[in-house]
Amino acid sequence: MLLLLLAVLGATVVLAPFVGRLLGRDAGWLLALPLIGAAVLGASAYVSPSTGDVHTEQIPWIPSLGVDFALRIDGLSIVFLMLVLLIGAGVLAYSTRYLHQSKPSFYLLMCGFAAAMSTLVITDNLVVFYIAWEMTTLCSFFLIANGGEKGYAPAIRTLLVTVGGGLLLLTATVIMCVTTGSTQLSVVLAHETWAQRPGLTTLVALLVAGAAFTKSAQFPFQAWLPDSMVAIAPVSAYLHAAAMVKAGIYLILRYSPMFAGVDAWHIALVTAGLITSLFGAVTAVKQTDLKALLAYSTMSQLGLLVTVVGIGTQQALTAAIVHTIAHAVFKAALFMSIGIVEHETGTRNFHELRNIRVRMPVTQAIVVISAASMAGIPPLAGFVSKEMLLTAGLSVPHEEALVTLITGGIVVTSIFTFAYSYRYVLGVLGDRRKKLSGTTTTVREASPSYIAVPAILATATVAIGLYPQMLNDAVAGAGLATTGDYEDPHLALWHGFNLPLALSALVIACGAVLAWRRRAVSAFLDDFRAPITGVEVVESFRTGTIALGERFTAATGTTSQRRHLAAPLLGLVVIGVVGLFTLGGVPEVVGDRYDPVDWMLLFLVTIGTASAMKARSRVTVAIVVGTVGFGVTLWFYQLGAADVATTQLMVEILTAVVIVMILNRLPDRFPREKRSNILSSGVLAIAVGVFSTLGVLALTGRREKSEAAEWFLREGPIATGGDNIVNVILVEFRAFDTLGELTVLGVAGITVAVMLRSRPLQPRGNARLNKLSPVSDPENNVVFLRAAARVILPLIAIISVVLFFRGHNSSGGGFVAALVGAGGFALLYLMAPTDQAAKVRWPYMTLIGAGITIGAATGLLGYFEGSYLTPLHAYVFGIHLTTALIFDLGVYLAVLGVILAAINLAGIPADDPGEPDDGVPEAGQGDVGLIVDGEQLPIPAGAHPAAEDERTNA
Repeated sequence: MLLLLLAVLGATVVLAPFVGRLLGRDAGWLLALPLIGAAVLGASAYVSPSTGDVHTEQIPWIPSLGVDFALRIDGLSIVFLMLVLLIGAGVLAYSTRYLHQSKPSFYLLMCGFAAAMSTLVITDNLVVFYIAWEMTTLCSFFLIANGGEKGYAPAIRTLLVTVGGGLLLLTATVIMCVTTGSTQLSVVLAHETWAQRPGLTTLVALLVAGAAFTKSAQFPFQAWLPDSMVAIAPVSAYLHAAAMVKAGIYLILRYSPMFAGVDAWHIALVTAGLITSLFGAVTAVKQTDLKALLAYSTMSQLGLLVTVVGIGTQQALTAAIVHTIAHAVFKAALFMSIGIVEHETGTRNFHELRNIRVRMPVTQAIVVISAASMAGIPPLAGFVSKEMLLTAGLSVPHEEALVTLITGGIVVTSIFTFAYSYRYVLGVLGDRRKKLSGTTTTVREASPSYIAVPAILATATVAIGLYPQMLNDAVAGAGLATTGDYEDPHLALWHGFNLPLALSALVIACGAVLAWRRRAVSAFLDDFRAPITGVEVVESFRTGTIALGERFTAATGTTSQRRHLAAPLLGLVVIGVVGLFTLGGVPEVVGDRYDPVDWMLLFLVTIGTASAMKARSRVTVAIVVGTVGFGVTLWFYQLGAADVATTQLMVEILTAVVIVMILNRLPDRFPREKRSNILSSGVLAIAVGVFSTLGVLALTGRREKSEAAEWFLREGPIATGGDNIVNVILVEFRAFDTLGELTVLGVAGITVAVMLRSRPLQPRGNARLNKLSPVSDPENNVVFLRAAARVILPLIAIISVVLFFRGHNSSGGGFVAALVGAGGFALLYLMAPTDQAAKVRWPYMTLIGAGITIGAATGLLGYFEGSYLTPLHAYVFGIHLTTALIFDLGVYLAVLGVILAAINLAGIPADDPGEPDDGVPEAGQGDVGLIVDGEQLPIPAGAHPAAEDERTNA
C-alpha cells in the first residue's frame, strides 16, 4: 500500500506539467484526486495499535550500504500524512481559482512538495528521510522564487537557512548510522547506545534540534518565514499549514522518545519555543500587512508547539499533536481567505481594507470562524488545543518556578494571539461604518468554487471543536509513537471548572482588552525596534560569503587562459616532482608496446601542436588543433579502441563546427603577449610535458589486465547478455556513475545557455569580401552542400540509429549515437544560406531535461529486481531486450540537447545584432570588439583587425 501510495504521488509529479499545459489553471482539480487517493491508501495501510502491529514495507535500494527503501506508518505518521495530502489536495483545488493563468511549474512543484513531505513522514530509513527533508527545502525555494523578481532574494535567504539546517541533520544522520550500524529509523531510535553514551546523545540531540529550528522558523532562525511571504497565497497556505514548517515539528516529535532523558534537548526546545512564540505574537499585533500578520502568527504557534514538545510529558506531547491538527486546519483557511480578499480587493493592507466596503459574507464568516479558532475561543478546535497546551504547561515535572515560567509564557502568547486574531478579522471585515462616501469601493463575494475549500476547513474546525472525540484514536496512536505509551487522550470540549479553563478565560479577557486598546498597543510596540533584523543578518551572511568568494577567486576572475591553466598545471608538476623522488623501481614492460605507426602518428600530432603554438591567426589555430584531434583519433583506431575513436572523431567534428561559429565574432588575430608571459608559459609547458611523459612511461604497459578487467571480460557477457564490455559497464554495472555524469553534462549545457542568454555574444563583423566572390552569394554557394545533404543526412540518421541499437553488443551506444545524430544537425546548420534559415531550432532544454529524467526514471524499474538502476532483461521473439536501452535513450537525448544548445546559442543567437538587416554599421565603424576583464573594447573606425596584435588580455 505504501509503495503504491508513493508510486501514485510520483506519477502525479511526472504528469503535473503536462496536465497543467493541457487544462491550464483548472489542472488543480484533476491533480487533487491522486492526493486524495493516496490519503485513502495511507488510511488503508494504517493499523491501529489496538488491533495489530505497525504496517511496514521494504525494498532494497543500496544493499552494499545497508540502505533500504523502508516505509512504516504508525500513529504519528498517519496524522501528518493526512494533513499533507488532504490539505495539499485542498490547496490544489483552491489554486484553480486563485491563479490568473496556467502555471505548469507551480503544479509540478506543489505535487513534488506533497510527495516529498509524504515520503518524509512514512519512511523508516534515515538516508531516505534526509533526502526527503532536502527535497522539501528545494520545493519551498522554487515555489517562493516562482513569485517573480520580488521572490528571488527571499527564496535565496530561505534556502541558506534551511540548507544550513539540512547540514546539521546530515551530521546527526551520519553519527547515528555509524554509531548504531543501522540506517533504519525505528532501530536507531530504540538503540541502547543512546542510554550508554550521554555525551554523544546530547550532541545528536542538539544537532537534530538545530535542524528542526531552521525548518520550523524557531529562534534564532525565524527570519525566513515572514520573509517568504512574497509567495502566492496557495504556497503560503500549504507551507504554513501542512508542509515545510510542519517537517520540523514532525522531526522533534519523532525523536522525542530517543532524547527523553537529555536535559539539553528539553532546555533547547523550551527556550527557543518560548522566545519564538512571544516574539511572533508581539510582532504580529502591529502588522499592517495581513499576510505578514499570519506569517508571524505561524511563527508564534510553532513556538508554542516546540515549547510543549520540549516539556516532554505524555500530556504535553498529546497537546502538541492536537494543536498541530487544529493549527493546520485554521491556518490553511486563514491563508486561503486572505488570498481571496486580496484577489477581489487588490490589497491585503489593514488600513486600505478599512476604507473598502467589503460585502463578502461567506468569506468573512470563514475568517471569523478560523480566526476565532486561532484565538482559542470555544467551541472551536483552537479552544480545545489551547486548553491542552495550558494543561501541558501546568504538568511540567520540575520546580514550581519553571511551571510558572512556561505556563506564563503560553498565557502571554495566547493573549497576544487573541489580539492579532481580532486585528485580522477587523481588517477583512472592511469598513462597517453606516455613513460611507460616494467614492468608497464595494467588493462582492467570490465564486462558490473559490471559497469551497476554505469553507470546508472552517467547517472542520467547528466540527473538531464540538466533537473532538473523533480524534481520540488518531491522537492516542500518535501519542504511542512519541512516548511509547498508549493512553486515551480523553479529548472533550468541556472538562469542568479547572485551572486551564480559568487561564483560558483570562486569555480571552486580557486579549479583548488589548484588542480594544489596539491603537495604543501598536503605538507602544512600534517604539521598540531591534538594532538589526534577522533578515539583515541572513542577507549580511549571504553578501559576506559572496564577497569572501570573490576575494578568493579574484586570481581567476579574468579572461586570461594562462592564469586559469597555471594552477592545475603547476599542481601536476608538483605531483611529478614528488613522484620522481618517492617512486621506487617500476615493473618491467609487459609485451611489445612499440609500433612504427605510433611514431608516425606522434609526429603528426607534434607537428600540429607546434604549428598551433606558432600561429598568430585564430583560423589557423582552429585548423591545426583539429588536425591534432584527428591525429589522436587515428591513434585510437590504430590501438583498436573503436568506441573511443568514433566518439573522439565526432567530438572533433562538432568542436570544429562550434569553433567556426565563434570565430567570426572574434578578432582575426591573437593579441601580442608580453615576453615574460611567453617565457613563463613556455617553461611551465615544458615541465608539464616532461613529467607527463615520464608518468606515462612509468605507469602504463607494465602490468597485465587487472582482476576487475578480467572479471568484466569473463562475467560481463553472461551477466548482461551484451558483448560490448565498455557499453555494459557504462549503462549497467556503473549506471549510477553514468547518471551522475549525464546530470553534470546536462547542467553544463544549461549553464552555457544561461551564460549566453544573460551575456550575448559579440556582434559579428561584416566580412570584407569582393562582390564577385562566390562566398558573397550564400544561396548559390550552398547548393552543392544541400544536394549532398539529401544523401548524407538519411545516412547519418540511419548510422545514428544503428549505433544506438547495436551498442550493447558491438561498437556504439547512446553517447556516440547522439554525437552522430548531432553531426546531422551540424550539417543542417552548415547547408543553410543564413543562420536564421537553419532548421536546427529544436527544444534543446526539453531534450536535456527529458534525457536526465528518463535516465533517472529508468532506475526505478530496477526495484523490480531489487535495487535502483538494476537492469531488467527479457527476450521478445528471440530478441534480447534490456531496460539499459531505455537508460541509453536518456543519454542520447541529453547529449543531443547539449550539442543543439551550443549550435543554437552560438550559431543562431536570438535577436542577433550582427545579422545583415539589423542596421549594424559596416566593418571599420567599431562593430567588432573584444571583451577584456568584463569590458567591451571596440575597434576604432578605420582600424584593421591586425591592430589587435597590440592589445593584451593577459
